[in-house]
Amino acid sequence: MRNLWIFISRYNAFFLFIIFFTIGIYLTVKNNAYQRSVTLNSTNEVVGSAYERLNIFKRYLNLGMVNDSLAAENAKLKTQILALTTIDTAKNVKVVDTITQQQYTYLPAKVIKNSITLRNNIITINKGSLDGIESGMAVLAPQKGIVGFIRDVSEHLATIQSLLHKDARISVTLKKNHALGSLVWGDGNFDIKKAFIKEVPNHIKMSVGDTVITSGYASFPAGILVGRISKTNVATNDNFLSAELNLFTDFSTLQYVYVVKDKLATEQKNLENVAKTNEQ
Repeated sequence: MRNLWIFISRYNAFFLFIIFFTIGIYLTVKNNAYQRSVTLNSTNEVVGSAYERLNIFKRYLNLGMVNDSLAAENAKLKTQILALTTIDTAKNVKVVDTITQQQYTYLPAKVIKNSITLRNNIITINKGSLDGIESGMAVLAPQKGIVGFIRDVSEHLATIQSLLHKDARISVTLKKNHALGSLVWGDGNFDIKKAFIKEVPNHIKMSVGDTVITSGYASFPAGILVGRISKTNVATNDNFLSAELNLFTDFSTLQYVYVVKDKLATEQKNLENVAKTNEQ
């Protein structure tokens, strides 16, 4: 306390100047309309700028929540688009009840762990059985491309067998002529941006730049973009054609995914099991 008084007494002239200067400014602003207007405008500008910077900081802190909201909204829109673009080629049918008649719905999930440097890569997401996730469900990338299949499921989490896995095998087709093939990764070249389409009939013509899409024969809806052929006539030891393609999915930046719920998956599986039993 004694040191405080010594400090004040030593610099009393400075403190008196500050006090009288403040009083002078106050009286000037109070008694003069022009100075009052200028001061108010300047103050409003400073305060407004401060609030703007504060709001920018708040928006930055809320980015995670905003991303979750956008992912949910995108899943809803993708589901609606899928319902509107599903066409019955046998006859022209007007679908009225899109909720009960559409086959697929999308569930957004956040990636909480992702490996891309292994031979068998696994992705972990923040949705589980309590959210309706089941083993075998297909998983899509946010923009375009495929990710893999649901592998193991707990109540709140699930793992995805990534397309970047030696056991990954997905039914695909060439967009231009609907020729079927199998999509595999690796085959001696473990590049996270490339995969191979194999088992294409040898009378099919494939060209660099051809687009590869899902066939709809697995859990994936038909017509999902997979990649674009970058090299044809890849050597194989069978009588089928193979080609290398650039994947549309960027696994190195994957933050959100969409899990595909197939309404007819259980029915199809049960029917196929009956067929297998009858053949035995």
